[in-house]
Amino acid sequence: MAELSTIARPYAEALFEAVRDDAQGLQTWSDILSLLAQVSSLPDVLESMGDPRLNDAQRIQLLTSLVPQALPEQAANLLALVVENGRIQVMPQIAEQFELLRNQLEGTALAQITSAFPLDDAQVAGLLQSLERKFGLKLKSQVTVDPELIGGVRVAVGDHVLDTSVQARLATLRDTLAA
Repeated sequence: MAELSTIARPYAEALFEAVRDDAQGLQTWSDILSLLAQVSSLPDVLESMGDPRLNDAQRIQLLTSLVPQALPEQAANLLALVVENGRIQVMPQIAEQFELLRNQLEGTALAQITSAFPLDDAQVAGLLQSLERKFGLKLKSQVTVDPELIGGVRVAVGDHVLDTSVQARLATLRDTLAA
């Protein structure tokens, strides 16, 4: 959804600039935003946010009561601003945009690794080492298992996708034979 990302970007950039040099650290802010994104994307929460009987203060109170920790002032202000503007549904995209800004500052990126079978830590470390040489970035990994790949791995780093799965090779072979 490009539209939600476009809406989320100014919120994420403003928060990032406000907390960039914060003593709590950017990882703490990533964790807080991830928590807010999870809470705000719950179907019951989204339904409650649309209830016309609630005013903004009640909506904010409802959201903050669902968070298991006290929010820093900037996070509470962001939450209030998002609720007042009727944009609570973009909280996951705000967290995502914040992560992108953080990664850019730190010179890192997220490598989304999808494998047909579970990978052990040594396999992931070896794969990350090869990918870091290829992309010239320090990579953080997020590993998922998808048996439909049949074998091999699919790696997404930003806009780049490396697909060495059996499923992709079969699709290429099918397209070649059909041509």
